[in-house]
Order: sequence, then C-alpha cells, then structure tokens
Amino acid sequence: MDRLTDIGLWLGRRAENVCAVLLASMFVTFLLQVLFRYFLNLPVGWTVEWVTIAWLWGILFGYAFVVREVDVIRLDLVYGIVPPWLRRGFDLVSGLTVALVFAWTLPQAWDYVAFMSIERTAYIRLPFSIVFAIYIPFAVAVILRSLATAWAALRGAPSKVFGDHSGHAYD
Repeated sequence: MDRLTDIGLWLGRRAENVCAVLLASMFVTFLLQVLFRYFLNLPVGWTVEWVTIAWLWGILFGYAFVVREVDVIRLDLVYGIVPPWLRRGFDLVSGLTVALVFAWTLPQAWDYVAFMSIERTAYIRLPFSIVFAIYIPFAVAVILRSLATAWAALRGAPSKVFGDHSGHAYD
C-alpha cells in the first residue's frame, strides 16, 4: 500500500507541475503579446488563443488532478450554523445530485468533444477536440468527488478521497 501511496503522491506532484507550466506559459505568452503589440507594433492573435486554452486547461486540469477536497471553496454561511445531521443531509443530497447531473451529461459531452475534431482554432490550428478534451477527466473527477462526499455523509465520516485528510467529521 505504501508503494501505491508513493505513486499517487508522485503523480500528484507531476499534475502540479503541469499546472505550473500552464501558468508560466500564460505569463510568458502575455509578455510576448505586450512586446509584439506595443513595442514592435505587430499584433499577433495566437497569443490570445494560447492564453485562453492554457487558462481553460489550467482550471479544469487543476480541479481534476491537483485541488484537494479541503481546498474547495464553499459557501458555508448556512452550512456552518445548521445541526450536523442537516449538514450530512446537505452533503448527501448535493453530492448525489451533482454526480447524477454530471454522469447523465457525460455521454453527450464525450460526443461533443469527438465531434469538435472537425474544427480547428483560428491561429494555432489545434483541433477543438484537444482543446475541449480536458472536460472529460474534469467531469469524471466531479462525479467521483461528489460520490465521495455523499458516501462520507452516509457514513458520518470525513471523505478520504482526493487528499482530504483534514479529519473534520460531522460533529
């Protein structure tokens, strides 16, 4: 089991590296855009396209593979003041609802991503199926996280999925 944990931690660090590279590429591309547009008077369109793609991938890839459950921001103004049994109910209902909606729409999302292989981006000429492909692992991660939240609510224990080892259980 330790070997599996080590592999998971290593993969988690590589996922963080991917997000860091995406963020760095966005920054460098932005600087290139400023250089070309304002200093060389040669506006280029590929920079805006790349920043948009890298931002999309950074957000969805980051949520799917990097963000831990304890790092997810929630509106807990009401959640924090209701009794524990009601919090568990909130988690159960919201977890199952979100998982159901994402699972129900996953086949259509898959079809859309596959269909978009016929179109390419304007400047980089990247197939849109590659641009949108990150949505599939994102949706699967949302389904798994939501089911883990619902399962934890049923058990009355904290979720141990996606690195959530906060130990914060229902009171």
